Amino acid sequence: MSHAISTGRGLDEAARALLYTEARTANSFAPTPVSDDELAQIWELARWAPTAANTQPLRVLFVRTDEGRARLVEHMNEGNKAKTASAPAVAVLAVDPRFHDHIPALLPFRPELRDVFEANEPMRKQTGDFNAALQAGYFILAVRSLGLAAGPMAGFDAEGIDKEFFPDGQWHSTLVVNIGHPGENPWFDRLPRLDSDESVSWA
Repeated sequence: MSHAISTGRGLDEAARALLYTEARTANSFAPTPVSDDELAQIWELARWAPTAANTQPLRVLFVRTDEGRARLVEHMNEGNKAKTASAPAVAVLAVDPRFHDHIPALLPFRPELRDVFEANEPMRKQTGDFNAALQAGYFILAVRSLGLAAGPMAGFDAEGIDKEFFPDGQWHSTLVVNIGHPGENPWFDRLPRLDSDESVSWA
């Protein structure tokens, strides 16, 4: 089955607003459930975005039961506990430090790259961390694209979460993303952004 890549078309203004200009980080959530199908759709979208050499080091743990959420809340910073407790679903985003083991399947025309990463731990860590961060951004946009609100947070005890949910040491948590529909007073005041003359140059 062939897949055509469209060119010359972009998202309409409403879609761009949903993803970027009107999107906000949610700090409270309504009790409206988030279904397993919606969570699966988030990953189905996010997994197609690009990474270096198609390495795809990001891994996702979806936490949606009361028991799982209670375990997770214990490792959140004090200011983030209530946000995570109120979210219908939470994603723990993590890096797989053995991501390169999948290279023969993900990059079949250059399977030897797996051995290059195996022999170079600093390069492997830098590649994993950087590309997992890229994928985390894609993940947040995927949440928004489904009409859900995302509340990404870095304020947590990563070592504690890893021991709690990844005791075999296979994955290392990097970001927690609360997912749901906005609750009461979910938004802080909009913060400013740098103007283009402060952050963009041309050559």
